[in-house]
Amino acid sequence: MPKAVSSLDLTLNARPAHVPLTRWLHEELRHAILDGRLRPGTRLPATRDFASQYGVSRGTAVTAFEQLQAEGYLVSRVGAGTFVDERLTQHTASSADKKKKSPGSVRRLPPPLTGLTQFHTARPFRCHEPAIAEFPVDIWARIASRRLRRVSASQLAGRELRGYGPLREALAGYLGSSRGVTCSPDRIVLVSGVQQALDLLARLLVKPGDAVWMEDPGYFGAITALRNAGARIVPVPVDEGGLSVSRGRRACRTAKGAYLTPAHQFPLGMTMPLERRLAVLAWAREAGAFLIEDDYDSEYRFEGRPAPALQGLDKNDSVILVGSFNKLLFPSLRVGYIVAPPALLDPLLAFRFGTDQHASSLDQAILCDFIVEGHMGRHIRRMRELYAGRLAALQDGGRKYLAGLLEISRVQAGLYTAGFLRNGMTSHEAETAAAAHQIETIGIDRFALRRVSLHGLVLGFGAFDENQIRQGLTGLAAALERKRAAPTRHTRLD
Repeated sequence: MPKAVSSLDLTLNARPAHVPLTRWLHEELRHAILDGRLRPGTRLPATRDFASQYGVSRGTAVTAFEQLQAEGYLVSRVGAGTFVDERLTQHTASSADKKKKSPGSVRRLPPPLTGLTQFHTARPFRCHEPAIAEFPVDIWARIASRRLRRVSASQLAGRELRGYGPLREALAGYLGSSRGVTCSPDRIVLVSGVQQALDLLARLLVKPGDAVWMEDPGYFGAITALRNAGARIVPVPVDEGGLSVSRGRRACRTAKGAYLTPAHQFPLGMTMPLERRLAVLAWAREAGAFLIEDDYDSEYRFEGRPAPALQGLDKNDSVILVGSFNKLLFPSLRVGYIVAPPALLDPLLAFRFGTDQHASSLDQAILCDFIVEGHMGRHIRRMRELYAGRLAALQDGGRKYLAGLLEISRVQAGLYTAGFLRNGMTSHEAETAAAAHQIETIGIDRFALRRVSLHGLVLGFGAFDENQIRQGLTGLAAALERKRAAPTRHTRLD
């Protein structure tokens, strides 16, 4: 690993009048090392250059360096230079940790992530990762190179609060044709992803104490955003048709809004039928409530006709659609979108201006070309076929290896499915046992608000080929096998 070279642009405190110059310089450098501003292994400039930078004599710099070397802070190697001693790593790290751990200064992870085992590299059955290795990097690189050669000053400056105009035009066309969304480019606001969209909308629409329906079980990112805004979350059970509108009405008919995932419920995976969609729109119209529709991975549908977005059925501007390209293409892209009703646009843009003002228009321009030139459509078609094969491998292998242990539910879309435990284990027990066998999965109970009776695992298949899926299933079977003889718990969604 190459050594860090310091230009020593360090902020040094003013020298008190009664402190000698050499002592002042020694103390300032020592504190910079202990505070971690000069890291272990960093090479310092030559004393002549150092003296010139800080306006001291070379003799003063040499004396301070020699004293620090005698105390063990610096080491000098002939022909190489002077370095901060690498053996100080443990000491300086522990000092920094003590400062970071001051009471009340650190937010805790959301409960669904607390104690969750996540391996450094993706292992079956990580649910939030697409098949990144299958992305056409060469095409993306060619588009990016062309864009960089022709980049304009306005693109470098950014400043488009809604996001890059041509991308919004391309996105409006794509959403209209593929998702049945009714929108114009002006109604689209580009953001970094679904989580930023949820955070902005929750803080804009919800006042402390406002009741908001939340799917139970449901996406913890939405729960976190609503709680941060001070919402009173109303858990609404999910059944075979998704969020139960009748149960929501009984729980809180006058709620301010609702969050839902109608195309592919998270984490159970069902698709909301038309009758239920019309019922939730009728409730929103009666209550004057907003509906946040999270359309996070609906492009990947494997059977039946594509389910159009709920937003396309809305005649009263109740639905706010949020979506992202981060799973559709690759996670580090960080481009998502909000399709907002006209009346919400100005407040949303004003609110957004107070946070990050705008995202990278250069990345958005590259994505725009990727869409307009037809590459995204081809990629989605290819990946839909690939993911369908991987889902089939998971379902077929589940019947072979997990019979009597875990029943894998049948899904029509998305990159994951739910498996319900049939061996007497709780979700937590099964998740822990899987991790011990190097299997990465998430217990369904992590997403539950009140539904403690759900016992199962969320299984992602998108990032793994058929051989990896088969190996993962045999490992998961071994993890779950120890309680096969225990009484079976039958999970009910209603």
